[in-house]
Amino acid sequence: MVNEKTDKPASARERLLEAASQLFYDEGVHTVGVDRVVERAGVAKATLYALFGNKEGLVRAYLVGRDEGIRGRMTRRLARYTTPRERLLGVFDVQGLMFGEPGFRGCAFARANAEAPEGTSAEEISENHRDWLRSLFRDLARDAGARDPEQLAQQLMLLYDGAAISAWMDRNPSAAEAARSVATALVDAALPQAGRPAKKAERRGDAIAARPAGSASQRPNRFDR
Repeated sequence: MVNEKTDKPASARERLLEAASQLFYDEGVHTVGVDRVVERAGVAKATLYALFGNKEGLVRAYLVGRDEGIRGRMTRRLARYTTPRERLLGVFDVQGLMFGEPGFRGCAFARANAEAPEGTSAEEISENHRDWLRSLFRDLARDAGARDPEQLAQQLMLLYDGAAISAWMDRNPSAAEAARSVATALVDAALPQAGRPAKKAERRGDAIAARPAGSASQRPNRFDR
């Protein structure tokens, strides 16, 4: 196994995290034992315990890695949008990219949290990820000028969660597109008129009204003479 960023042989830690990420996501954190992980990674079990302490420490590292990866990807992708409204709706575009990846099996945090007892690392990291996502929607809604950013963020979170379930359970990667369409209506309803994009008909009407008298479009054509 090679580290793709450095082209050097992956360290024992990297190999363990790569193996854990694949197995935990595909089969579940509760189902997969440390023996499977060390076998996949080609690392001694003693090394796993030396690096992570126990299985829960490995689960924590796995979820933290996924959390950081999603945050980084979201930040990079949203930076490409030019307006606050576009960035807010762009969250669903980024989600759609995840849905299209081979082996997509839903939200890793929801699945890990469902398997974990209360008070474990899985619950803690999953809640942290949810708090970040909620704050992301709220901050973007505020930047876009929403009248009630908290309410809009709650509505968009429901859409985001529902799209993830549909994409996984229904094997429907286009769920993100449907969610974005509904999100567009919610966002535009939540913004003051000045913050909404002009409709095509309105833009066309404004353009016609702005033309000077005697322009080609207002001259009588030869059939009216």
